[in-house]
Amino acid sequence: MIVRRWWSGLFLLLACVTVARAADVRRDLAYGADAKQRLDVYLPSVPKDAPIIVMVHGGAWMIGDKASRGVVEPKAAHWNQAGYVFVSVDYRLWPKAGPLEQAQDVADALAYVQQHAQAWGADGTKIVLMGHSAGAHLVALLSSSPAMATGRGAKRWLGTVSLDAGAIDVPGIMSSPHAGFYDRVFGSDPAQWRKASPIDQLGRDALPVLLVCSSRRAESCPHNRAYATKAQGLGVDASVLPEPLSHADINATLGEGGGYTDAVDAFLRGLGLP
Repeated sequence: MIVRRWWSGLFLLLACVTVARAADVRRDLAYGADAKQRLDVYLPSVPKDAPIIVMVHGGAWMIGDKASRGVVEPKAAHWNQAGYVFVSVDYRLWPKAGPLEQAQDVADALAYVQQHAQAWGADGTKIVLMGHSAGAHLVALLSSSPAMATGRGAKRWLGTVSLDAGAIDVPGIMSSPHAGFYDRVFGSDPAQWRKASPIDQLGRDALPVLLVCSSRRAESCPHNRAYATKAQGLGVDASVLPEPLSHADINATLGEGGGYTDAVDAFLRGLGLP
């Protein structure tokens, strides 16, 4: 009985140490002067030349937070366990900044991560951008036109994972029935719509992209498939992953065991990551 209790106590201690190591977080690192230009870094237990996922939260370009559970978990736990560094990014929100300025914030955060990766035991050349909803729009926009990021000091990254983007085809959304917040965020100028539209900014130098879409949202997968078709015609690696999940669950369940997470991991391996 004493031995059994000793082993139970030792197991509990080791479990606590493992959790503590997995929960090593560097919070609110500033990549800009604004209070929202902050990021959190979730480190694996023993980072060594670790690849990095940079995650951008959603929230209709107006709300959201880098520390929200659905943004971080179970993603951070899953990829920390696989040896990745997981970075969650905040950015200025509308009306303080519009989508193009928000994309610039994400580019600045990317440059910061690349510059500081070595200090975290990570490899700044092995980065994947990931985002959900409005955040997926922002990373898809940068992926479509990498000059938006490289022009702000960032280097090219390996690829992008778009999780049910809030706007892949902005003119298409704005010229069809749509929620009122799109008018507030994107305005009424078609020229500005095109500047902020991933499918319109898509060029031959675009990054490889995995476009996850909710098959429960009528407009999601068709827009993503149209993007992939155009990208492939330009010689850009783009694939669509339809999932029978809600818009929220596309975000909240990634990292859980199952085929969805396995498919995203397969995309990462296709980029040369573990």
